[in-house]
This record gives sequence, structure tokens and C-alpha cells, in this order.
Amino acid sequence: MSIEVAIQQISAEETVPLRHSVLWPNHPVSHVLLPEDASGLHYGAFLPGTSAAVSVISVFRDPLPSPVDSEPSIPAPPAARFRKFACAPEHQGKGVGTQLLRHIFETVVLEMACTVVWCDARTSAAGWYERRGMQRFGEVFLKGDIEYVRMMREL
Repeated sequence: MSIEVAIQQISAEETVPLRHSVLWPNHPVSHVLLPEDASGLHYGAFLPGTSAAVSVISVFRDPLPSPVDSEPSIPAPPAARFRKFACAPEHQGKGVGTQLLRHIFETVVLEMACTVVWCDARTSAAGWYERRGMQRFGEVFLKGDIEYVRMMREL
């Protein structure tokens, strides 16, 4: 089941309430603020007739982390990293996040001239990203007590 949403560029400040309530509700709001927010692009998915986003995502030009044993003479492809991707729980499983992520895949290519997109994904969500064409790379790591893995997709 997929519902239609309007995807709009929004301010970093407009992402904060959803970032906080979905991703880190037991931490202070400052925990979801990023030093690079001013340099990123931020998007929200809106249901028809609503003024508050039901899903948000932020994307930044950020090189793909290279493995320790990689060949330094091979130039890294231009890459973008998305962060703080959140969807209101009552709208999860309805295609909202998928539509927003697809928009980011297009934005990364058309507006940022990148050929790779990547993120740090909670391991509990890694399968969701894999079903949308992303693949795991690197080792599992912790942020606080939550396991993460890096995910990437060539565009």
C-alpha cells in the first residue's frame, strides 16, 4: 500500500521535531542537531492538505569512507550521505519513506552531481535499505547502544 506524498525542500529546523520524536526521543533535542545542517539539503514528505512533514531526510556532500586496505591512488567517486531519515510511526509501511528516499537518489545525481549515496543505517533497518537497492559495507558499529552498518548505492 502506497500513499501519494508531496516532497518539498524544507529548512533544517523543520526536520528537528520528527528527527527527535522518531530517532532519539529519550535524548535532548540537541542530540539530533548536526553541525553541518547549514550546508545540507533537507526534504520533507507531506500528505495532501497537511502542513507538517510526515517524513524527513537530510543529505550532504560527503566522501564515501574508504576501507583501511584500499588503494589510495584510485580516486573516490563523488558521494553524498543522507542522515537523520525519519518517518512518523503511523505512516511507516505506506511507501512514504520509499518515495522520499527515491527523491534523494534523484537529487544526489541531478543537484549534487554525485554518483554514490551512502548512510549509517541502524542494523534493524538494513533489510529495508537493501530492498531499495542499497548494500552493506564495512563492519557493524555502535552509536550509543544501537548497532549500525554503513549502506551505499551507486547511482
